Amino acid sequence: MLMDEVRARAKSLGVKTARLKKIEIIRAIQRAEGNFPCFGTAEGSCDQLDCCFREDCLEKKY
Repeated sequence: MLMDEVRARAKSLGVKTARLKKIEIIRAIQRAEGNFPCFGTAEGSCDQLDCCFREDCLEKKY
């Protein structure tokens, strides 16, 4: 997901993004959506099926 999309999603949830890195914003979004703030920590599998960042997280290594 592109940074503009991440910021737009954060804004829609009332998450402030000033001075935060992309991963920090995504984790704040995860918390706001009721998921674990775990973006970038998955090691090949993820049980957070409702997380909108799940695909991105599993595809890339951070």
